[in-house]
Amino acid sequence: MNRPHASPATPEADTPANPAAHGDGTTPALTPPAALHRHLTDRLDGAARAWLDQALDEATAHPGAHGPISVWELRLAEAGRRCGPAHADAARILILHAAHADAEALTRVYFQGTADERRAVLHALPHLVAGADALPLVEDALRTNDTRLVAAALGPYGARHLDAHAWRHAVLKCLFTSVALDQVADLARRARGDGELARMLGDYAEERTAAGRPVPADLHRVLALTEPAPGAHGTDDPHGKES
Repeated sequence: MNRPHASPATPEADTPANPAAHGDGTTPALTPPAALHRHLTDRLDGAARAWLDQALDEATAHPGAHGPISVWELRLAEAGRRCGPAHADAARILILHAAHADAEALTRVYFQGTADERRAVLHALPHLVAGADALPLVEDALRTNDTRLVAAALGPYGARHLDAHAWRHAVLKCLFTSVALDQVADLARRARGDGELARMLGDYAEERTAAGRPVPADLHRVLALTEPAPGAHGTDDPHGKES
C-alpha cells in the first residue's frame, strides 16, 4: 500500500483550531511521552485502547524503516479514525516515540503525510530530536499558510533552534495570520531585550495604523516583552547571530 506524497493540507474533522488547546486537555509537545500515554489511555474506549496498544507494540518491535513503508507509518494515518480527532496528535506522537523515529524518518513522514500528520511530527520533535537536524521541517511549516502548522512549528523545538532572524519573522507571521502568541514557546525569554524585534513590531503597527486597520492586541503584549530585564544591557540581537 502506497501513501500519496505531499498530501493536501486537509484537517481532520473536528480537530481543534488551536493546536495548543487539544480536546484531550494536553499540550503534546510539552507533555513527556509516559504522561501522554497515561493521559490518553484514560480517555480512550476499549477498542481504541486495544488499537493503540497494538500500534505501539508494532512500532516497538519494528522501529525504523522497513521497505517502502513501515507498519507504524500506516498506523499514523489511522490514528484519527481509530482514536478520534481530539486524541490523534497524542496517539501519533506515541507511535513515533515507540518507533524511535529519527530526523530522517520524521522528515519522510512529514513530507508524505497529511497536514494532521505533519502537525504531529512537529509536536514530536522535542521528544525525539536533540539537535537541529529536523529544523528544515520547522522552516517548511513556517512557509505554509496553515495556521495549525505555523503554531506547531513554534513549539519548544522551534524555540530552541530557530535563529534570531527566522524567529522574529515567525512571530510577525503569527500576527499576520492571527495565530495567538500564547502558542509561541519561550516567547518571553526570546523576546526580552530584542531591540530588532521591537523595531519590526513598531514598523508593523505603524503600517496597520496608517492603513486604518487595527493593531493586534498581541503586538502590544510582545512589544512590552522586548523591554530589557531590569539592570540588563539591551542588545539588538541577544539570541544569536542572524543569518
